[in-house]
Amino acid sequence: MHAMLRTLALAALAAVVLSPAQAQNYPDKPIRIMAPFPPGGLVDVLARALGEEMSKALGQPVIVENKPGAGGNIGAAEVAKAAPDGYTLLMTSPGIQSINQFLYQSMPFDPAKAFVPISNVADMTMLVAVHPKTGIKDLKGLLDFARANPGKLNFGSAGIGTTGHLGQELLVHVGKIKVTHVPYRGAAPAVKDLIAGQIEGTVDNPPTVVAHIRAGTITALAVAGKQRISVLPNVPTAAEAGLPGWEASSWFGLVAPAGTPPAIIKRLHAVVANAVKSPLMQKLSERGMRMIGDSPEEFGAYIVAERKKWGEIIKAANIKIQ
Repeated sequence: MHAMLRTLALAALAAVVLSPAQAQNYPDKPIRIMAPFPPGGLVDVLARALGEEMSKALGQPVIVENKPGAGGNIGAAEVAKAAPDGYTLLMTSPGIQSINQFLYQSMPFDPAKAFVPISNVADMTMLVAVHPKTGIKDLKGLLDFARANPGKLNFGSAGIGTTGHLGQELLVHVGKIKVTHVPYRGAAPAVKDLIAGQIEGTVDNPPTVVAHIRAGTITALAVAGKQRISVLPNVPTAAEAGLPGWEASSWFGLVAPAGTPPAIIKRLHAVVANAVKSPLMQKLSERGMRMIGDSPEEFGAYIVAERKKWGEIIKAANIKIQ
């Protein structure tokens, strides 16, 4: 009943906030993109690049605001409560849309009802890497060793419930292996200990590990995607390496508050789809990102699939945020 009343209220608010005539003139004032993570991170960098291109196309300033905390929930909650008029948007991530609801005892919003998708802007395929001292050269070698020595390999992550941790748990689940999870306060200290040989492996995004892989201080075994990644073209996919089903990525999309008029969503999607082709955003591929710009319908279906996948993995691994 409460959910139905909220949906009706949002629909009524949308009708009041934005008439058809106003929709035609949209936007006539600055747009705010909430980046619910700290400045300098991938979400922030992508939001600012996208905002710059959107500003050019729409003829209005696009302001990026950082409000980190609670795995992105704090900033996202503010957007969920914003007027659905197209002037407050959210640069979202897997945690906000597909993961946090299974980790936190309570959520300030229902991600399935609070937002409407605009476009998946970019994604970044995860990869598994180990320290050379392990003697493991490929994914098969990792699986064989881990099966013969359950729990002996220590795998670091940026923290409990992070995408790297969940990518690791998916590898454990699909590969039918057991490793010991070592959570850190961020990806940087985990990789530092991996380089030093204090832990044996990690599952993470390319920007964190590519330089060390190229330097030979850690060894990449496979990427968790359907295709190889441009920054490490010689590293096979998990399927190529003999483990189909291990697919995990960090993705970053644009959403609006539920109730935002379809005409506004359509216009914003067209702008995003064009923006991802720009030289500025294509340059982000050097960090291991893949620009997407898919339709609202495609992005919505992807979010639903991700929610199902990660919900099952979190339940199977009994992962909780204390």
